[in-house]
Amino acid sequence: VANLSKLKFSEEETAEFATTLSKIVDMVELLSEVDTTGVAPTTTMADRKTVLRPDVAEKGTDRDRLFKNVPEKDNYYIKVPAILDDGGDA
Repeated sequence: VANLSKLKFSEEETAEFATTLSKIVDMVELLSEVDTTGVAPTTTMADRKTVLRPDVAEKGTDRDRLFKNVPEKDNYYIKVPAILDDGGDA
């Protein structure tokens, strides 16, 4: 997991994470023991309906007004200092 996440941990931290991950896997395996006979795969136990706002297009703020106080720009892109090691463009 550490390699995939590109994170580095000490041996002690790695051992602690391994123990925690093992406990999580054990808890998830307990779910296989639950009797789900008659329960549809997509059924939820929560009595909740999704409440979404209407998807209505609204007039946005004028771009020139938004970019008025931007210190460095190129057309309508904001220029920021490079953060990559090689200093190249992202």
